[in-house]
Amino acid sequence: MNVAVVGATGLVGTKMLQVLEERQFPVSTLIPVASERSAGKSIVFRGKSYPVVQLEEAVRLRPDVALFSAGGSTSKEWAPRFAEAGTIVIDNSSAWRMDPDKKLVVPEVNAAVLTSADRIIANPNCSTIQMVVALKPLHDRYRIKRIVVSTYQSVTGTGVKAVDQLMQERKGEHGEKAYPYPIDLNLLPHIDVFLDNGYTKEEMKMVLETKKIMGDDSIRVTATTVRVPVIGGHSESVNVEFERDFDLAEVRKILAMAPGIVVTDNPAKLEYPMPLLAHDRDEVFVGRLRRDESQPNSLNMWIVSDNLRKGAATNAVQIAEYLLAKGMLGQEKKQDAFSA
Repeated sequence: MNVAVVGATGLVGTKMLQVLEERQFPVSTLIPVASERSAGKSIVFRGKSYPVVQLEEAVRLRPDVALFSAGGSTSKEWAPRFAEAGTIVIDNSSAWRMDPDKKLVVPEVNAAVLTSADRIIANPNCSTIQMVVALKPLHDRYRIKRIVVSTYQSVTGTGVKAVDQLMQERKGEHGEKAYPYPIDLNLLPHIDVFLDNGYTKEEMKMVLETKKIMGDDSIRVTATTVRVPVIGGHSESVNVEFERDFDLAEVRKILAMAPGIVVTDNPAKLEYPMPLLAHDRDEVFVGRLRRDESQPNSLNMWIVSDNLRKGAATNAVQIAEYLLAKGMLGQEKKQDAFSA
């Protein structure tokens, strides 16, 4: 596979390169793509140096697949151009997620919706990904009626500028700020912009994306998203109401058997998911499983995952792996060659 990584020098792009290498994705030629600021730079991948190119050049090279992590405006402009050149685009921005003609995919949940006709595939929001991975097997068994989620999201979700702000504040230094307030020794109940309904855009992403990924508009979702001074992953407190009653032992068994999930739930030994333990891991960690004693058929759970990996880079690479396994990657180019 000829693979382009658009935004290769950013936090998520760097992680995509790491995940491609770790998972031994069959990359014959890497095409690292970045803005003009990165002109002249090179990327080392599997011991080989590749020059960073700009978008126009990358389109001309017609990669089999392009992993995008360069922001919504870039994706809106350039993803269609890659697609027209025969490239399958897997986009990590919010640009295409709610487009009715584009698939929004978490492989453990809904990979089966993909077809060879899909040229632009959306990667969901990081906090949505980890939640639906944990909830889908329970939805299949008990049917979800309502989800109440509060998130505790790492500064890495904002980017390098936010990480720098946290580290500078921790050292007592002053520098460029990613947030309107200090983040060290603080938390901000404000991720992305506020909307007219009083929710933030991040909160509404979780509401709308969950329904689309799960394929069920009847699920009611409400969210509060919070930025915390953490590096390593996002955490979520989730209260879920089911149509049917459940047995906690069965819940644990269902989760333990589900792909991509690690159950860490032993209060007697103080074992529960934490960002520190999820850092640089691909799994979704689930714990603090307990019945909501105030509401029938309701479960409380705590979900943690590395937002740069499963919440972004790993999920994108897993989509590419699925397409490859199903023979959907490179099909247009093969057809072109056959026609010629």
